[in-house]
Amino acid sequence: MRDILVLCPQERDRRAVAAAGLEQRYAVRFEGEDLDGLADFDPVAYLEGCAELPADGVAATKDQSALLASILAERRHLPGPTPAALLACQHKPTSRELQRAVAPESTPRTALLDGGLPFDPPFFVKPAVGRLSQGAVKIEAADDLPDLAQVAALDGYATRYERIAALAGAPPGRARGVLAEELLTGTEVTLEGYVHKGRVTTIGVTDSVKYPGTISFERFEYPSALPDERRAELDRLAGLLVAAHGLNEAFFNVEFFVPEKGPVGIIELNGRLASQFAPLVLGLCGRSTYDALFALACGDDPEWHPGPPDGVGVSYVLRVFEDAYVVEVPEPEDTLEVLVRPGCRLSEQGVNDAGSFRLAILYGFGETAVEAAERCRERARALSFRLEPEPPR
Repeated sequence: MRDILVLCPQERDRRAVAAAGLEQRYAVRFEGEDLDGLADFDPVAYLEGCAELPADGVAATKDQSALLASILAERRHLPGPTPAALLACQHKPTSRELQRAVAPESTPRTALLDGGLPFDPPFFVKPAVGRLSQGAVKIEAADDLPDLAQVAALDGYATRYERIAALAGAPPGRARGVLAEELLTGTEVTLEGYVHKGRVTTIGVTDSVKYPGTISFERFEYPSALPDERRAELDRLAGLLVAAHGLNEAFFNVEFFVPEKGPVGIIELNGRLASQFAPLVLGLCGRSTYDALFALACGDDPEWHPGPPDGVGVSYVLRVFEDAYVVEVPEPEDTLEVLVRPGCRLSEQGVNDAGSFRLAILYGFGETAVEAAERCRERARALSFRLEPEPPR
């Protein structure tokens, strides 16, 4: 058995590793806690604590933990992406420059904000280094510009990121900028894959569907309903982007907007596995992306050839759009992730976008996307969340 070190695991990692039966093939060690749950974190002490732990491979599935894993793998001469490649992916201004060099027709206009308007609204404002859609704000007019310092702060995320990035050679202040980006339109999708010895392999494409009239994701449908010629275009672009960022021996996912006509628009490239999609891939293809991740972390070719998915899987995000006090939540299950806890307000916990609060993620399957989504909605309606405007007396 080879030793796999999983850094700063989220609960989803533990469930996915168990679901794929990987602890029967690897000696898996989960080291540390999910960084999103830590008020303070010392990356120097953490990496020193990992320096002598048994490891034939190092893996992680969030941006900051993936950067930690790349630093540790480099120090211990283990396979993995270079820290420099992950820094290039995670710093949006740098990534946009690299995207523009290889795919100018697909890269939106962007500019760092310093208080003035770089171009006329509408556009999105987002942190130079961020996660999910947190901190992203759609600007319709000049008067809508938010406090840029608040956008960049991300409740301590930027501070922790800078501590980690400094160990990879990033300059101070890298995560403090705020970016304006031209709006893109079309069907929003995510392509996931990996690169081994310079060869890119696509695992699949997932469609993203938002709650009507919002920028908040309601569900993710795998596989995508895009036609083959559009998916081939995404494959080509993904290969260009991976090479431009210097990614190798790495999982990645690329988010795109695909209009009915014209070039695809690039949202962002992430140098990590898309962990929320792993149950969908396992349920439809019979093999987990974590299986491929562990193989890659050990320097092996994952040899991904599971065949086309059988049916459609949905990852459904249950949200509310007003803050509330959490009184009661249901128990987590294999296909239910509960993202909040009783005893505090929604705004005091979790990772949320600018307009909503996540309660849970459900996974469901069906012969069609409509069937799978309706099964998730029906189950969501039956969940025992109890939310109140104010704490009970």
